[in-house]
Amino acid sequence: MQAIIVNKLKRTTRTVFGFLCLLIGIIFIILPGPAVIFIPLGLALLSMEYDWAKVWLKKSQKYFRQAAVKADHAMLWVGRKFRH
Repeated sequence: MQAIIVNKLKRTTRTVFGFLCLLIGIIFIILPGPAVIFIPLGLALLSMEYDWAKVWLKKSQKYFRQAAVKADHAMLWVGRKFRH
């Protein structure tokens, strides 16, 4: 009986913190802040409980990976322009 209560409490805590992190991340898209940290964190917490969050976590990981590659290419391009 006590194990069931503990499991429900863990699930509720992960869900609340997941949605809270996701909300903070969405707010940080509009305001200056580390949305890149909070959105994947919230989705990771939620993906422990919900399948839809797993799908969105994979999509966000793909998007952030592509953005990082583009930023790396841009920095290389800028570096080449300043060296010549």
